[in-house]
Amino acid sequence: MKQKIKLLLDERGDVPGWVLITLMTAGLVVVIWSVAGPALRNLIDESMNRVSAI
Repeated sequence: MKQKIKLLLDERGDVPGWVLITLMTAGLVVVIWSVAGPALRNLIDESMNRVSAI
């Protein structure tokens, strides 16, 4: 019984690693969105203008 409790207490996982992965992913999303955002906006505006012109 004591061994199970000790194993459970020792098994903390890699929380700092997951936090780092989450922050890096959020940073990549922000960078990609800031680069691709204007191009996507232009694409949507052009497609709406073409549909409106019909």
